[in-house]
Amino acid sequence: MSTVIYWFRNDLRLADNPALRHACRTASRLVPVYCHAPEQTTEWGFARVGRHRRQFLAGGLADLATQLGARGSALVELHGDPVGSLAALAQQTGARQIVCEAIAAPEEAAEIAALHATGLDVDCHWQSTLLDPDSLPFTSDRLPDVFTAFRQAVEKAGIAPRLPLPAPALMPPLPAGSCPAPVAPNTQPSPTTADPRSAFPFAGGASAAEAHLSQYLQRKLPHTYKATRNRLAGIDDSSKFSPWLASGALSARQIMARLKAFEAEHGANEGSYWLWFELLWRDYFRLLHRKYGRRLYCASGLNGHHTPAHDPDAFARWRTGQTGEALVDAGMRELAATGYLSNRMRQIVASHLIHDCACDWRAGAAWFEAQLIDYDVCSNHANWLYIAGHGTDPRGGRRFNPDKQTREYDADGRYRALWSRP
Repeated sequence: MSTVIYWFRNDLRLADNPALRHACRTASRLVPVYCHAPEQTTEWGFARVGRHRRQFLAGGLADLATQLGARGSALVELHGDPVGSLAALAQQTGARQIVCEAIAAPEEAAEIAALHATGLDVDCHWQSTLLDPDSLPFTSDRLPDVFTAFRQAVEKAGIAPRLPLPAPALMPPLPAGSCPAPVAPNTQPSPTTADPRSAFPFAGGASAAEAHLSQYLQRKLPHTYKATRNRLAGIDDSSKFSPWLASGALSARQIMARLKAFEAEHGANEGSYWLWFELLWRDYFRLLHRKYGRRLYCASGLNGHHTPAHDPDAFARWRTGQTGEALVDAGMRELAATGYLSNRMRQIVASHLIHDCACDWRAGAAWFEAQLIDYDVCSNHANWLYIAGHGTDPRGGRRFNPDKQTREYDADGRYRALWSRP
């Protein structure tokens, strides 16, 4: 009887989860596990994971536990260092193999190396991108260093994502008598925030993701996506897929398959194309991590030896929404109150911290990691590097003039008024 541990990381779903399907095929007993890392404080002086991300994650795990329960299994939640916790669980259950998704970021890769060092067999599967890296017209080390060149090569080659996999109908049972008590499924996860001003009033988990994707397509919102995506506060202005993508409750392939069916029925336009465009950006940031790894986390990014300036007082004013720049302060209040911020506002506040406050981009990236419900290690770091000019942006960084951004995106003052208070 082979007992296998399936370690859920950023893939909190049963459908379109090749690693999980592999584990189900090879195991006679399967232990589905999620590991809660111990609380940490960043070098910048705040908790690494804030309340909004914890709450959204709790909803995702509750939904996952319910779905596992419906298939004859259950979710085991462990607390503490993942390496020690998983090694102890393997000894307790007699498991010799852990199956999980591969994540090409330094800390996540170090966890896998440490598990290997304990003598465990760790079988990692790459599954977080829309496109299979092996299908691309270049190897990982030859990835173009400019996104446009990457996109054009992909589109010229006509590469398409594979169809998403269905969820397993049944799961292998838990090993009898040797597991920690599974969590009790919660069928009613709460929305991520109670603030009525939030542009993301949704719960975590695959069920909520499916409901949102279905209504988004039924209302034909892909056709208006490009025209509205830079607006600042509306629930329907952008797709809002990112929190579920970040936790893995929804895969990029699931979105793309449904989008292609939508276009077949209702027609394609620039708006629906732009959803593909943005999913390619997400892939690109993941592939950059496969190419450069830890270099993306250096102070100077890919630009050599350079330590950014940092003003702790200016950083404190920025993260508490007290810079004196009304649009920036409104954005920082929204982030603190809800854990969400539109893409346009993320660029504006990041630019202000780096180029106007003269602060270290890594401090801003850490604050976003703590606050955002859609925190994604690859996209977060790569976007901050892009704004700072230490990544692959051919223009060497982006500065967004707050006055110009205010005129273009909040001329009537509605957004600033909405977030004039915490």
